Amino acid sequence: MDEPGTPQDPNEREERRLHRLDARSLRGLAHPLRMRLLSALRRGGPATASQLAARLGESSGATSYHLRQLAAHGFVEDAPEHGKGRERWWKAVHAGVSFDDTLLKDSDPEVRGAADLFLHEVANTHTREIATWLGTAGEWPEAWRRASDMSDLTLRLTPGQAEELVQRMHALVDSYRDRAPADGTADAEQVRVHTHLFPTRTE
Repeated sequence: MDEPGTPQDPNEREERRLHRLDARSLRGLAHPLRMRLLSALRRGGPATASQLAARLGESSGATSYHLRQLAAHGFVEDAPEHGKGRERWWKAVHAGVSFDDTLLKDSDPEVRGAADLFLHEVANTHTREIATWLGTAGEWPEAWRRASDMSDLTLRLTPGQAEELVQRMHALVDSYRDRAPADGTADAEQVRVHTHLFPTRTE
């Protein structure tokens, strides 16, 4: 998901790829439609408010307003290289966001509320995406049906081990970015990978 010309220093590269949410930017993003718009631009590339409205089943007035709010908080920007005519094109600034769970304990109740909304909307997005896959799996080739996965596993870990596992899973997924097939590869598709790790109470 990194663009050509991204710095090679790992820390600088990660900073460019992910935007770390702070209290101000979280308040600007924590809205269901804004999160869907940003996801659509990241995954589908630059688009106009009208195109996004048609894709998401919203009015172009609503998408225009929320795109401007996303721009004010640094999540999207103009994409004039795609412009044809008078309509404004938008593109995502970063490939993703990084959430700091200390935002859930912020002294400002508005920030805590925005953090809670943000996390629940992420969970809702995952649920919608899985439901869409289950509803359309029969339309995909057998090879993709075999390659899909929906598993759950139970382990007994310490918090340190759990954090290590999450980091190793993310590193494994990231290693496939450099192995992405060339443009035009016949059977290559965009895939979504969800990971969830959380403790549960036992009797």
